Amino acid sequence: MQTTSTSSSDISAVESPALKGVPSEDILRAALYRTLAILLGSAPQQRELTMLGKLGSQDTPLGEALGALSRHASHVSVEPLEEEFTSLFIGVGRGELVPHASYYLTGFLNEKPLVRLRQDLRDLGIVRQPGVTEPEDHIATLLEIMAGLILGDFGEAATLEQQHNFFRTHLSPWATHFFKDLEAAKTARFYRPVGTVGRLFLDVEEQAFAMS
Repeated sequence: MQTTSTSSSDISAVESPALKGVPSEDILRAALYRTLAILLGSAPQQRELTMLGKLGSQDTPLGEALGALSRHASHVSVEPLEEEFTSLFIGVGRGELVPHASYYLTGFLNEKPLVRLRQDLRDLGIVRQPGVTEPEDHIATLLEIMAGLILGDFGEAATLEQQHNFFRTHLSPWATHFFKDLEAAKTARFYRPVGTVGRLFLDVEEQAFAMS
C-alpha cells in the first residue's frame, strides 16, 4: 500500500521520471498539480518562494497567470504569508475559505464526498500517512494525488482514463469554484494569483480530458 500526504511535498519534487516513461507534457502537468498542492497545504517558505520567482511567463492566459504569481513571489516575505494562510484557511474556528470537497458540495465536513473518496483511494491502494489528521478531501491532498497518479507514485502511472475518472469525480465538481473564491477572498493577496493559476489550469485540464 502506498501513502500520500502533502506535508512532505517539495516544489521541485517532480523527480525525473524518464525511466517510468512519463511524457514530458505529463511531467509538466504533474509539476503544476504538485506546486498548487504545496501552496495550498501550508504557507510557502523562502525556498518555495525563490523557486516560484524563477518561473517564466508565456503568452497564454495560464502562462501569464504563472508569470504574475512568479513576480508576486519575488516581492513577498515569509511572515505575512503565514498570516495570510492562517486567515484564509485556518482562522479562529475556521478560515475565510474551507478547502474541502465535502464542505463545497454539501455545506458540511466529512460527508458523502469524503466517503466516496476514501473508497476510491482504497481501490487505488493509497492510504494516508500516520499522524495526518486533515480529511483526505482537502484540495491540497487531491491535487497531490493527481500528481502522483500522473507520475506513477502509487505504482505504475495511471492511464489517462484513470486520471480523468479521479479528476471528474473528486476535483471537477467543486475545485474551480474554490479557486474562484480564492481569487475573490478578502484576505487574499499572494493567494489571489494562486487562485487564478488554479482556475485556469483546471480549465485546461477539463478541456484536455474532454478531447481525449
